This record gives sequence, C-alpha cells and structure tokens, in this order.
Amino acid sequence: MARSQIWMPLAITLALSLFAAPAIADDVVDLTPDTFDKEVGHDRGALVEFFAPWCGHCKKLAPEYEKLGSSFKKAKSVLIGKVDCDQHKDLCSKYGVSGYPTIQWFPKGSLEAKKYEGQRTAEALAEFVNTEAGTNVKLAATPSNVVVLTPETFDQVVLDKTKDVLVEFYAPWCGHCKHLAPTYEKVASVFKLDEHVVIANVDADQHKGLAEKYGVSGYPTLKFFPKGNKAGEDYEGGRDLDEFVKFINEKTGTSRDSKGQLTSQAGVVETLDSLVKEFVAAGNDERKEILTKIEDEVSKLTGSAAKFGKVYVKVAKSIVTKGTDYTKTETERLQRMLEKAISAAKADEFVIKKNIISVFSS
Repeated sequence: MARSQIWMPLAITLALSLFAAPAIADDVVDLTPDTFDKEVGHDRGALVEFFAPWCGHCKKLAPEYEKLGSSFKKAKSVLIGKVDCDQHKDLCSKYGVSGYPTIQWFPKGSLEAKKYEGQRTAEALAEFVNTEAGTNVKLAATPSNVVVLTPETFDQVVLDKTKDVLVEFYAPWCGHCKHLAPTYEKVASVFKLDEHVVIANVDADQHKGLAEKYGVSGYPTLKFFPKGNKAGEDYEGGRDLDEFVKFINEKTGTSRDSKGQLTSQAGVVETLDSLVKEFVAAGNDERKEILTKIEDEVSKLTGSAAKFGKVYVKVAKSIVTKGTDYTKTETERLQRMLEKAISAAKADEFVIKKNIISVFSS
C-alpha cells in the first residue's frame, strides 16, 4: 500500500482528536464527581450552585453567578463552583438537591453544607460569601459589549454597510427588557471578536423619535440590520442565548457557540471543497497546478471568506513545499499554542487555521 494511502486515515484521526479548542478558562469552576472532593472541603470555603441546563431560574441566575465568580477569582480562600445535575445526578442527590438552582456553602475544611436562602443577585451572593468566608471582596465592574445608540450615533453604526447590526429598542421600566438584559449582554459577549457583527440597544423611552421612525410600539423590540438591508427586519426568534447565537450565525456567516468559542465550521469555505479534494488526491507534481486554481478561486472571494481563503492558499503551499506531514506537525503545534495562556483573538486565529488544515486532512 502506498505511503500516502496509509497516511490519510491517520491524518483524519489526528485532526479529529486534536480538533476541539480547549475551553476558555471559566471563573466559575465546573465540579464533577472526580473533582468535587478534591476542590471542596479543604483549605478554602466553597459556594456551589447545583443546576440543570434546562432550568429557567438557573439561566436567569447564570450571569449573576458568573459575575460573582469573576469577582472572587483572586480570592484564594474562596471557590465559586457549580455542578450540572443533569450530568451528575448522584452527586446532587448526595447533597440533598431536589430543585434547581440549589446553592450551598461549604465552610473551609468541611463537607457539611449550609443552604443559601437569599436573593439570587451577584450583590446578595457576594455579601453572603464575604460574611461566611471573612473576606471583603468587591464585585467586579463588568464592561458591557452592547453598543449604546443615540440619535447622534444610530445612523453611523446601524447604516454602516460593512456591519450586521442587531438592535434592541427597550424602555428602562419594562420588565421584559430587564429580563432580557443579561441574555442580551451575553449575546454581545459571544460576538465581541467579530468586527462585522454589532449588538446594540436604544433607550426608546428617552429617544422616542428614533423608536417611532422604526415603527416600535412595544418593548423590547428587536430589529436586525444586515449589510444588505438597512431598512431593517424584525427579529422574531427566541429570546434565549442559543436562539440568538443561531440567528446571528445563520445571518452573518459567523460560527460561534453560546460560549463564544469558534465551532468546527469556522473558517471553512465550502466553495473551495472540490478543489481541496482534488488537491489532496493529486500527486506532488499535479498539486502545483491545482494550487494555482485555488489561488484563482480565492481571488474571487469577498468579505471574511476572502480572509479565510488566504489561509487555504498558505496551507496548500506549505503542503507542496513541506510534504503531507505538514498537516500533522502544524496541527500539533497549533494545539500546543492553544493550550497556553493566549488572547481570545489569537485563539480564534489558531482554531480557524486548524479547521482549514483538517479540510486538507480529510
């Protein structure tokens, strides 16, 4: 059997095994049956939320709890953790959890839990933890990724033909708006690295003229202004994080999950698929000719596809000059880099390149 025939399945296996980017460090520690006893009940106190992913009250608590985790992440005497009770039913049963979310405090050196009965706000939780742990941690101010629009800035941002813009028209007194606010902030956080995507809002109570211009009669009203339709279109999808992320991905060509991480499709340009398959199947002499075809096709691309196309060309050139082993060694190198403390933007760059290399390995 030819060496290239042996290599291809190995390359596929390697790409799949190394494919997923490491999870971005979370300030709230995910606890499992394997880690719970190692993290809780020792040299620091621990506040633990027992939750279920489908639980509405848990979803509402999530941004507050994350804010708490961010605030206490440097407090060595305190752990802010959580347990997914859908995945770890036995662990939750062990600590008497019968409803979600259940929040319990485990003092330093003890696995005897004290149930938290207070308000489910970051402020109230922080006060409770400070009292129990004897700390004096202040809540961290969280910068917003939502762009605040006014009549002076609306046209400049929303009518920019290089941007896809989602706009929420809200009123400060509106209960539904208050309920949506933490989810909307998360949406903005998910897409903060995508320069062509803008998540924005307008105080329609303060700027009534702007709201009337776009036919806003109730709150919150969400309108999407894609690059190709600056008249705007009503957003009629669901108002949970996953639905917003799915909508933005489909409408703008982004490829992110609800944690803001790139998916396996990020950077992949489907119009180049047939040429890549032809390139992979060809011998070394033929690959130079097919590389020229790839370059020609990439020159026709626009927007983000053009940027990704350039990576395709670089990968193809590297395979031509360095051989098929390049896909294996470069994937391993990128994985090592992803496991280091790097910026989110740099992680995106590496994940996109890994995704594109995997196309050449399939």
